[in-house]
Amino acid sequence: MKEHMAAAFRFFAKNGYAEGIAGHISMRDPILKDHLWFNPYAKHFGAMKASDLVLVHPDGYVARPDVVAAAHAHSTYGKTWSAFGKPIEMLTQDACNFYGIQSVYDDHGGQVLAKEEGQSIAKALGDKNSVCILKNHGLLTVGQTVDEAAFLFYSFDQACHSQLLAEAAAANGLPKSIISDHVAKYNADVIQSAVNFYIEFQPEFDLIVEESNGRVLE
Repeated sequence: MKEHMAAAFRFFAKNGYAEGIAGHISMRDPILKDHLWFNPYAKHFGAMKASDLVLVHPDGYVARPDVVAAAHAHSTYGKTWSAFGKPIEMLTQDACNFYGIQSVYDDHGGQVLAKEEGQSIAKALGDKNSVCILKNHGLLTVGQTVDEAAFLFYSFDQACHSQLLAEAAAANGLPKSIISDHVAKYNADVIQSAVNFYIEFQPEFDLIVEESNGRVLE
């Protein structure tokens, strides 16, 4: 699990999600379930190894016992779309990854350093959602594996990119075509599973291992 978590960090770095010390990926320990694995402070995502990860006891994920991993970063498309404070539309088949499982936290309270702010974000995420758009901030994704959380983050950031491009075109008079609820739900029923989203990340994991000559696994 730690190897996959370290690979997720390197994948984030490859996609431009490493910005100073902003962002994190965390994962519940499979034995000490009230403990979480985190990235060490000020370690670049692109240099992460499994042995770098730190086990802490923040009493995290208490609001979502089903969650095993969470990912947050200030990706360009995600944080730009977050300024609108609304969910993405079902513009593409890939956007249907998130049909019915996205939420918005529209009460940006600045740096998430206080316990109360974290609790507010957890409340906005809700009991069933996998993605929360943090208004004027960025994106948060959760999953039953770190692979799922990482893939969902990437896929949602790409969906934000598509949404921004579509909004720019629509501003010049080109109408948008939105996938109907019926079709979007059908797509979601087919693709929305923890197993599927885990599998979606495996090609990226294998590539990270190869590109790092196995160092990510150390």
